[in-house]
Amino acid sequence: MLNVEKRDRLKLPHIPIEKRPPQERLRDFCEVSLTYTPEQAIAEASRCVECAKPPCVKACPLHNTIKDWLVLTAEGRFLEAAHLSQTTSNMPEVCGRICPQDRLCEDACIVGVKHPPVAIGAIEKFINEYAFAEEGLPLPAVAAPTGHRVAVVGSGPAGLACADELVRRGHHVTVYEASPKPGGLLRYGIPGFKLEKSVVDRRTEYLERLGVELVCETRVGVDVTLDELLDGGFHAVYLATGATVPKRPSLPGMHLDAIEDALPFLIRNNTEEGEPEDDLTGLRVVVLGGGDTAMDCLRTARRLGAASVTCVYRRDEANMPGSRREVQAAKDEGVVFEWLRAPVRFLDNGAGGVRGIEVIHMELGEPDEEGRRKPVPIEGSNFEIDADLVIQAFGFDGSPVPASDGPKVTKWGTYTVNDDGMTTIPGVFAGGDAVRGADLVTTALVDGRAAAAAIDRYLRANTQGA
Repeated sequence: MLNVEKRDRLKLPHIPIEKRPPQERLRDFCEVSLTYTPEQAIAEASRCVECAKPPCVKACPLHNTIKDWLVLTAEGRFLEAAHLSQTTSNMPEVCGRICPQDRLCEDACIVGVKHPPVAIGAIEKFINEYAFAEEGLPLPAVAAPTGHRVAVVGSGPAGLACADELVRRGHHVTVYEASPKPGGLLRYGIPGFKLEKSVVDRRTEYLERLGVELVCETRVGVDVTLDELLDGGFHAVYLATGATVPKRPSLPGMHLDAIEDALPFLIRNNTEEGEPEDDLTGLRVVVLGGGDTAMDCLRTARRLGAASVTCVYRRDEANMPGSRREVQAAKDEGVVFEWLRAPVRFLDNGAGGVRGIEVIHMELGEPDEEGRRKPVPIEGSNFEIDADLVIQAFGFDGSPVPASDGPKVTKWGTYTVNDDGMTTIPGVFAGGDAVRGADLVTTALVDGRAAAAAIDRYLRANTQGA
């Protein structure tokens, strides 16, 4: 379709990605969004106007060469498009599914000024699924062994991206994961209706074929210390332990039963074999928070049979931190939103459990240090919301490796690093959520790739191969 003049491409119709109907998808945890057909992908990619300085590329944390693989897709050159997307991203098939494109590349799309933006994420998913169906995940060229050994702690996106890049450079990499299977929050924190576990399996199996050694059910700092890794033959360590420590406001009634944190709830019900552990049939569920984790909890609760699911958030919809698409998906699935509401206290049912939440109306005041309008309580506007289960999704602090003399951490539990991602201990690097706090998969990949390059420089400059 690229024979269409650029000025006329704005007239081409947007091809929205199809989704399974809510009544169907609430019965399982399978992916909601379907995949483009080749004809749909060509038509949608043809809407790209080929900007000279593509703002979508600038808005992408990985600076993916989006325009170039959109052009290839529009020409039907799907394998070339996929190969190009894989040069800047270690897991484009994952990013195409869960990256908040509506806040990044698609939000910056010039076409989106007056028309729906080009569906960059859906096309990224299509070309990579097409490539996998045609050729699997062929192994790239790997440099000759250097004799250097690197330990990566954590098998989330930052850790896996770092391992991927280091192995390609000829280093031996061992990834330590505390959970039974690799993938970190990709496997245990993100529900299957956004990212099915088979996609994670496919990527980790590829890394094993590439030469990455995956050691699961081993918690660094408990089962093996950081010092033991450094003294046991590893020449460098990359800490990609994520941010999983929940933030909790100090509110009256926090001690009541049936008030829990988001991540344990998601992990417990995010199974790949058998049934979820919770049966919420008939229960009134309230989720506190407005980010993507809150949306995951809300949508999971709907699938577990809750009678009602309500989101309580202290700002309005326009100022939510999460993806707008996730908010819309939750609405489609029957979630009720209480905007500009903040919890004041939890209410006792008389038997030690929660029966509801007292909340207060908020209004948006002056902008805070990040430019977001600060929510201000409206005196005397308190009211109650009934609840049998309350899930807190206020965000996460870093989860550093337990160590009495480990690298320096901030008050938020995140590692302090220099420009190369090295911590206060020479040879020990850190990145992803372990440094940034809870952030995006895309930024974790950025950090993992950058750390691999920095570790490679460090190894070559400071150590001798075995």
